[in-house]
Amino acid sequence: MEAARQYNVHEAKTHLSRILERVAAGEEVIISKSGEPVAKVIPLRPQTARTGRGSLRGQIQIPPDFDELPGDIADAFGMD
Repeated sequence: MEAARQYNVHEAKTHLSRILERVAAGEEVIISKSGEPVAKVIPLRPQTARTGRGSLRGQIQIPPDFDELPGDIADAFGMD
């Protein structure tokens, strides 16, 4: 992995738009003050596309005995 590009505070203020474009493209950027790194700017993970409620209707089957606990497991939990 390539090392993160480093900018001093003055460069970061002057070129913020360009820096954000680089970050949006996947790069990580370090901001330093007096030569010491103080912040890391990283790209955010893309938001997950969510489907509407009920989008899996008809695709999932729950067996009729789903809520029934097998006897050996019930015994192990003292649920006789």
